[in-house]
Amino acid sequence: MQSVFAGIDSVVNAVSGVLYMPWVPLLLLAAGLFFTCRSKFVQLRLLGESFRVISEKPKTKGGVSSFGALMISTASRVGTGNIVGVSTAICLGGVGAVFWMWIVALLGGASAFVESTLAQIYKRKSPDGSSYGGPSYYIESALRQRWLGVIFSVFVILTYAVGYNMLASYNLQSTYAGFSFYGEHTPLMVGIVLAVLFAVCVMGGAKRLTKVTGALVPVMGVIYVLVALVVMIMNVTSLPGVFGAIFADAFDFSAIFGGFAGSCLMQGVKRGLYSNEAGMGSAPNAAATADVSHPVKQGLVQMLSVFIDTLLICSATALMCLCSGVAPTEELAGAPFVQAALQNVLGGFGPVFIAVSMTLFAFTTLIGNYFYCEGCLKFIFKRDPSKAFMTGFRLLAALIVLLGSVVSMSLAWDTADLCQALMVVVNVPAILILTRPAMAALKDYQAQRKQGLDPHFKASSIGLKETTDFWN
Repeated sequence: MQSVFAGIDSVVNAVSGVLYMPWVPLLLLAAGLFFTCRSKFVQLRLLGESFRVISEKPKTKGGVSSFGALMISTASRVGTGNIVGVSTAICLGGVGAVFWMWIVALLGGASAFVESTLAQIYKRKSPDGSSYGGPSYYIESALRQRWLGVIFSVFVILTYAVGYNMLASYNLQSTYAGFSFYGEHTPLMVGIVLAVLFAVCVMGGAKRLTKVTGALVPVMGVIYVLVALVVMIMNVTSLPGVFGAIFADAFDFSAIFGGFAGSCLMQGVKRGLYSNEAGMGSAPNAAATADVSHPVKQGLVQMLSVFIDTLLICSATALMCLCSGVAPTEELAGAPFVQAALQNVLGGFGPVFIAVSMTLFAFTTLIGNYFYCEGCLKFIFKRDPSKAFMTGFRLLAALIVLLGSVVSMSLAWDTADLCQALMVVVNVPAILILTRPAMAALKDYQAQRKQGLDPHFKASSIGLKETTDFWN
C-alpha cells in the first residue's frame, strides 16, 4: 500500500512543484499588495469597523448573521493547520517561516476583503429567501464564464473534500503517535471513529454545521490561546531572542534562494495559505450566506477571520514552541514538535492537551470544509442534487476521511498543497479583474458611514450593470 502512496505522491509533488516555483507565491503576494494599495490598507484602516459590524444581527428573522458566516469560514481556517501546519513550516523551512506567514496574512487580509465583498455583491437568492454564492457565481455573473466557474467548483471539492479533509485526518492520528497505546492499527481505528462522527454530522445537512461550529470554534480557540500565553509568560525572557531569530532567518536570502523549494519563504507561504486561505476563494462561499445590508460589511468580517487565524492562533503556536527550549528538527515536524515543546514546559499535561485540541480542531475543520462542497455541487448541477446523490457524496467524503488516516505524511501534505494551488490560480486572477466593483462598494460604504448612516447597498449606486438577486 505504501508503495502505491509513494507513486501517487511523486506525481502530485511534480505538478505541485511547477505551480509553487514560483507562480503561486508570487501571485498571492503580488495580489495582496495590489489590493492593499488600491484599498488604502483597508485591513488596517477599518479593523475597528470590522469588530463593530461583526455583532450586527441579520436583516431578516432566521437569516445567517455575519458572526454565523464568520464561524463557518473560521471552522475551516482554524484547524489542524494552526498546530501541525505551523510546526511543519518551522521544522522544515526554519523559524523565518513564521515571518512569511505573517506577511501572507497581512496582505491576505486585503485579498479576503475583496473576494468576500464580491461574493456578497453577486450572491444568489434561494426559494426560502436565504442567500448562497462564492467565486463560481461571481465568475459566472461578472465575467460571464460559467465553464471557469464549474472548474473552480471542482477544484474546491477536490481541495476540501479530498486534500484538506484527508490531511486533517492524517494530522489527527499522528497526534497520538507519542502515546503508549499507539500501535500498528491505531491510525485505522482513529480514521474509522472520525469518519463515522463526520458522517453522522453531515448527514444532518449544512444547516446543522452553523450550530456545531458556532459552539466549538470560539471555545477551543480561546482555551488554546490562553495555554499558549501561559507557556510564553513562563518563558518570557526567551521571547526577544525568538523574535530576533525569526527576523534574522526570514531575511537570510542566500539560504532562501539556495534551496527555494524548502526555504522558510516557501514553507511560510504554503502553510500560511493552508491556514488562513486568503485569496483561495473558500471563505467567500460562507460570506455569501450572511444576511447583511451592505456587501462591505461581510468583507470586513471575513478579513478579520484571517487575522484571528494567523496573527493570533498561528502566532500563539509558533511563539509557544520556539520559547519552550525544544529545538525544531525535521524529525519533529508536525504534532511531535508541539507536543515536545509543551511537555518540556508543562509536563505530562502538554501532550494530552495538544491531543484534545487537535481532536476538536480536526472535527471542526472537517465539517467546516465540507460546508463549501455542497454549494459547489449546487452550482455545477444548476440545482440541488438529488437526495440519493448527496447521500452517496457524503459517504464518499467520509471514506476519504478514513483514507487520510492511513496515507503517508508526504502524500497528505502534497495533495493539500496541490489542490489549494489550483484554487489560487483561478480565483486570484478573477478577483484582480473584478477589483473595480469591490473598490466602488468600499467607497460607497465609507461615504455612507461619514454621513452617520447605517450603510445600505444598491447596485445602481456603483454603476453595476449586471443584474443581482439582492441589490437592485
